[in-house]
Amino acid sequence: MTEFYAGLDVSDKTTHICAVDTDGKVAWRGVCVTDPEIIATQLNARCPDLVRVVLETGTLSSFLYHGLLERGLPVVCICARHAKGVLSVQVNKSDVHDAEGLAQMARTGWFKAVHMKDSQTHLDRARLKMREQMVRAHNTMVNQMRGLLKLFGLRLGGSTTPGMRNKRLDFLFRQKPELRDIFAPMITSLTAFEAQIKAISATIKRRAQSDAGEKGSESFTARRKGVRVIYRPCSPLPSSITKAAPEIASQARLLMTGFAA
Repeated sequence: MTEFYAGLDVSDKTTHICAVDTDGKVAWRGVCVTDPEIIATQLNARCPDLVRVVLETGTLSSFLYHGLLERGLPVVCICARHAKGVLSVQVNKSDVHDAEGLAQMARTGWFKAVHMKDSQTHLDRARLKMREQMVRAHNTMVNQMRGLLKLFGLRLGGSTTPGMRNKRLDFLFRQKPELRDIFAPMITSLTAFEAQIKAISATIKRRAQSDAGEKGSESFTARRKGVRVIYRPCSPLPSSITKAAPEIASQARLLMTGFAA
């Protein structure tokens, strides 16, 4: 049976596919919607004896990689920067020729595979990024409120908690009652942000506590930029590192295993 190697040139809406045989001859070209189910169906129908499928790193690479892997395809994700150096030597640079170039790289094995994080890792990262964005938006709104109040000679002061802030605002609005209705939408939005930040922080904390790495007897916690970070010792470092830079080695032994608000 003839063995085939496929390359996928991925874009936001469509993906160009090219399959070559062991001699490097193009066996099939096609284009389809960027969806792992459709891509897997096309490849299984056209190239039943696939040895390797190659795609570049990008915004959709994780989605396609795990989707194709779940459907039994031997998919490999390669570094886009390395692939660019190979594909740039082509006379005619296009999506069709890029797909063929990736297929040839899959055939020759001249590429560097990239480790793809699992779906749970991306879920944890999404939670952390969501919390980061909400905290940033919350802080921006608080600073805007402080600046607007100063226009009227009012100072919010060192109110660091929602309860202290609301008491201070109530006191300030008694001096300027006409401001209460003006600031009401911002105060309501801040309250909603704080409730959501508290909820997602609790979720992140539970996720961190469920991590098996946190159960190590030598683990400890530290605070950095308002976030509690849980560390535990990792495997021994090479002697060349520990002898050359002991202070760096002592920090490198710490492995971050979880976050909690």
